[in-house]
Amino acid sequence: MKNPTFRPYLLATLIMFIAGWAGLYSLVNFTLPTLGPRWAFFFLAVLALTGTALPIIYFINRRFNLKNFPAANVIIRQALWVGVYGATLAWMQLGRVATVNLAAGMAFGFVLTEVLIRMREKAQWIPPEIKND
Repeated sequence: MKNPTFRPYLLATLIMFIAGWAGLYSLVNFTLPTLGPRWAFFFLAVLALTGTALPIIYFINRRFNLKNFPAANVIIRQALWVGVYGATLAWMQLGRVATVNLAAGMAFGFVLTEVLIRMREKAQWIPPEIKND
């Protein structure tokens, strides 16, 4: 099997990483925490964490899933789960409701959701037709 390359993910990773972290830096240092910048914070947090997690998720999948390497949309979706998880924890911390048990339960829920989505995708796979010549 051909080794999967990180090249298709590179542009998306750089854009999300740079826009997310630079936006968060400027937002935290140069704005007041009113309603608009708060929502921008969560949006930029999702971008920054997704851009950071994308290469990590890719290399984890490459290391442990080489025979059945997932499609690009699966890799991006898994990295997006990390971004949504981090932004949701930040939002809960803002209201002082984030606990270790809640964070662990939410992580378990996200992992279970991804596992069920992957099971559904594999169940809908149709094998290619074999042509007899």
